[in-house]
Amino acid sequence: MTPVLETERLILRGWKLEDFPFFAGFWADPDRTKFFLSGVQNEAQSWAAFTAMAGEWSLRKFGQFAIQLKSGEHAIGHTGIWYPPDLDEPELAWSLYPGNDGNGYATEAAQKVLSWARSHLGLPPMMSFVHPENHGSIAVAKRLGATFERETSLRGDPRWVFRHQS
Repeated sequence: MTPVLETERLILRGWKLEDFPFFAGFWADPDRTKFFLSGVQNEAQSWAAFTAMAGEWSLRKFGQFAIQLKSGEHAIGHTGIWYPPDLDEPELAWSLYPGNDGNGYATEAAQKVLSWARSHLGLPPMMSFVHPENHGSIAVAKRLGATFERETSLRGDPRWVFRHQS
């Protein structure tokens, strides 16, 4: 079961069926997905990703949280731990849906996940993959206190690895 975490302005929670239209809208937007390996996804592809995010919690006991404003009713993004079998270590990831940038939500949510991962999972300092042209996510990583570690690639696409502090 997905725990519920709270910050001053946000609720990080498990996925609800009502979140799917917002999730699918994110994946249908070429501007939002240009730095993701999969790029734009149709509704069926989005559904597969949506159910995988929900299912990872039952298999690994961690995963991606839906981000909801305390004053809102639906997901405005997602953040959490992504750890597919082809990664050597888990990644702290974040994404906001259109219209939610520039408010510090990604940083606030990801910081809460970092604290939770340390205290409840005992994970070592995590990393985040960031596309070198994704200036918004580079700024979030730096605001979280992460430092640039190295250039690499993820499934053939360029990435920078940022290491979060313990």
